[in-house]
Amino acid sequence: MSMPSDIVLDHVAIAVSSLDNAKKIYEDLGLKFSLNIEVVESQKVKTLFAELGKDKSAGHLELLGPIGNDGPIYNFIQKNGEGIHHLAFLVKDITQLSLDLKAKGYRLLYENPVAGAGGKLVNFIHPKSTGGVLIEICQCQKNK
Repeated sequence: MSMPSDIVLDHVAIAVSSLDNAKKIYEDLGLKFSLNIEVVESQKVKTLFAELGKDKSAGHLELLGPIGNDGPIYNFIQKNGEGIHHLAFLVKDITQLSLDLKAKGYRLLYENPVAGAGGKLVNFIHPKSTGGVLIEICQCQKNK
């Protein structure tokens, strides 16, 4: 089975109330996390990444912790509890893919890609367009 070369799984994101508590669970499984907790103020979230294999192309686990008592992750946890928040796919051209998806009738959360964690441009496909799964598409910024 051949895989498309222009899209790969980048990460699985899990919404958690406490980065420290969640980090311990996955470290007990053997994962190693980055030393940096990244804050994305525009999303009111702090993130922590762990590689999911020895090969960096194997993808990552992202822990998402809310900042304060509002914002998308805080609201998600209040409504659904902690758990898987989204799947993210790394793409070559997020702007073109966003346009293509809109033309196919998918609902995107942003009109244009926005800055996300890890220096990436991101956009999200609304779960009502994807059978209930929030999907992030992301692209490494060329100047990073």
